Formats: sequence, structure tokens, C-alpha cells
Amino acid sequence: MSLRFTIQELSEYVEEIFPQIKDDFEILEISENSSRVKLKISFKHLRPGNTVSGPSIFYLVDCAAFMAVCSRLGKEALAVTTNCSIDFMRKPARDIDLVAHCELLKVGKSLVVADVKVYSENNEKPVASATITYSIPPKSDN
Repeated sequence: MSLRFTIQELSEYVEEIFPQIKDDFEILEISENSSRVKLKISFKHLRPGNTVSGPSIFYLVDCAAFMAVCSRLGKEALAVTTNCSIDFMRKPARDIDLVAHCELLKVGKSLVVADVKVYSENNEKPVASATITYSIPPKSDN
């Protein structure tokens, strides 16, 4: 299996299908089994307590996994999230971008399972860890 996108092509594809998120993310790396994606933290990602909100961290996890799945399967596979288990382990700083490292653990015919770790940029200790599953729609016969 080969990589289906360059970083530029994947960025353009994500912007095409999800134009509302184009300013939130930067794709740092992709491979046929992984992605590294940055969430550019802004005021809309914060919660009381002066930290990044849990939904914003999930947003990063989900997008990093989606980008890894697309880089492996291409445009035709509009996979959807079917399950996610996330552990929030540390309070991220409010003024430091978050980076998600996603690794595809299993790519089957109908499901993809991935592991995602989220870090404050330039920090070695994760703020969150997740396992996420995507459903791959069956290929049409058209």
C-alpha cells in the first residue's frame, strides 16, 4: 500500500470537504500508517480554568485520525468515527499549540483502529491518549 496524498494534497482535500476547519489545523507529517497534526490554539478552544477544552482535544484526535485514514485509503473512503475512548492526563497550557501523533494499528476492510497521543507542542508528556475506530463505507459497484 502506498501513500495516497502529499501533505499539500491532503491539506487541500480536507479544506475542500471541511472548509470550516481550514484555519485550525496544520498537517505536520503523514505516512501510510500515521499522521502528526497540530491544532492551532485560539480563544475558541479554551474553557474555564484557563486551559484547552476536552472537546477541542477530541477535535484534534478525530481530525488527526481522519487524516491518517485518508492518507492510507484516499479520497474515496469517507470513513466515519464509530468509537473513541480518550483519557485526559494533564492540563495543557492555554497558549501552546497541541500536536497529535496518530498511528494506525489495524486497517481492515470495514474498520480502522488508531492510537492517538496528544502533546503540548515541544513537551514529551502527553496531555491525552485515545483509541479511535473508523468505519469504512463499502465500495460502490459503480
